[in-house]
Amino acid sequence: MELLAPAKVNLGLSVLGRLEDGYHELHTLFAALDLGDRIAVEPRPSGIALEVTGAELSAGPDNLVYKAAQAYLEAAGWPGGVWVRLEKRLPLAAGLGGGSSDAAAVLRALSVLYPAPLDLPAIARRLGADVPFFLRGGMAEGRGVGERLRRVEGVEAHLVLVNPGIAVPAASAYKALRPEEWGPELDVAGVLEALRSGQTPPYWNSLEAPVFRLEPQVAELKLYLQAVGLRGVLMSGSGSSVFGLAHDAQEARFYARQLQARFPQFWVRAARTVPAQL
Repeated sequence: MELLAPAKVNLGLSVLGRLEDGYHELHTLFAALDLGDRIAVEPRPSGIALEVTGAELSAGPDNLVYKAAQAYLEAAGWPGGVWVRLEKRLPLAAGLGGGSSDAAAVLRALSVLYPAPLDLPAIARRLGADVPFFLRGGMAEGRGVGERLRRVEGVEAHLVLVNPGIAVPAASAYKALRPEEWGPELDVAGVLEALRSGQTPPYWNSLEAPVFRLEPQVAELKLYLQAVGLRGVLMSGSGSSVFGLAHDAQEARFYARQLQARFPQFWVRAARTVPAQL
């Protein structure tokens, strides 16, 4: 099997406060995109073999893809083994959910190769807060640490993604967040309506302030995307990717070409949101 492990953006991310376990309580709107990493999966008699191309990543048990395969096969009683090839196309530590999406893609593939009556969302939650969203993709409102999901009717939106090549560990972003930068709940209905009508959504990202302090270049990138005319420019997740909205695919491609010419060393893509995968 070969399948797409799609990127995501957060169409707004509000940190509501800190939970008793030290994690932060979030309110966000996830949206899967039509681009991402590629995963190839083949059954083998036993064991897990992982091959990684496109990035310098471990292919051992510390890789989240390996952990996902191991978690599924253990839960299913080891009906067989699996060979996985991960082709990284997304930048690392970019706020686009790449690792979480890769893990979810492996769970989805194994549920077809080795069907078993398992609770896939529960397995996904143990792997990471964003992994459950990628089991279905589409759009979903996320709460808690992002694992409590409410599916919403998808809206097609066109956007331009820019990553400046700065890796921002999520832990660093949250550690630098100040209590006065916590926010209220997002107006999810208002965001969706704005996307449908081509208006600027009433969203924000509470992690922009700490990331901009840590990496001023990301703040400068956001200002530049606003200056060239993109709407609703926002950092995705804990960064460092920044996106802006276009009215249609042609406009998104136009801005992507313009930005790639201006920043040839950056990762720049035009993308769109997509319906649920399963």
